[in-house]
Amino acid sequence: MDIAGSLLLAIALMLIIEGMFPFVFPSAWRETFRKMSERPPQQIRIGGLIVMALGLILLFIVT
Repeated sequence: MDIAGSLLLAIALMLIIEGMFPFVFPSAWRETFRKMSERPPQQIRIGGLIVMALGLILLFIVT
């Protein structure tokens, strides 16, 4: 599989996982995002940075 195919596969898996939570737990998903929207932008930014770092670490471990 070439790099474009791998990228599309990764995006497809991400979309499947992202869609599972609102499909299975719509009320909890809505409440979680309501609470997140009340946080200051800096906290949201730090959370995003932590998630990206964990993703990079996992990517290096797997490959």
